[in-house]
Amino acid sequence: EPRSAWCCLAWSLVVITMNSLVFLMNLLLMFIIFTVVLLPTIVVVYFGFQCHSRVLHSAARYCRSILDDNSSSALIILGFVIMSPLIVVAMAIYCSLARRLRLFMCFQPYSRAVYKGVKWRWYEEGGLCSCAKGWNTQVKAWV
Repeated sequence: EPRSAWCCLAWSLVVITMNSLVFLMNLLLMFIIFTVVLLPTIVVVYFGFQCHSRVLHSAARYCRSILDDNSSSALIILGFVIMSPLIVVAMAIYCSLARRLRLFMCFQPYSRAVYKGVKWRWYEEGGLCSCAKGWNTQVKAWV
């Protein structure tokens, strides 16, 4: 049966808040994974731009003794070349982790706020984010 207007509004805020928190958790997890996986690219491109004479031209000792303009350009190019495969690796790690933890099952439908008696999705499926439910071995996901 449908809820009253005020009850529907209150439950809507609860569902929206819960879905927003799940979204922020997913975003934080993705940010952490991408930062860790892309750290070599970030470091290589940073040192390449820092020591190049036409960009920052740092006065650091390693810029004067080890890295000249040619080696700085090589570092910049190397950083951008290894970025593409590392982005694919980071996305594969995130998708695998999200599938294993069933993170997308934590989102709740809006019908939970509109109708009385609709159970939380995680309650119906065996625990928070259905972590207690047995694995379905027939499901295959290719990344």
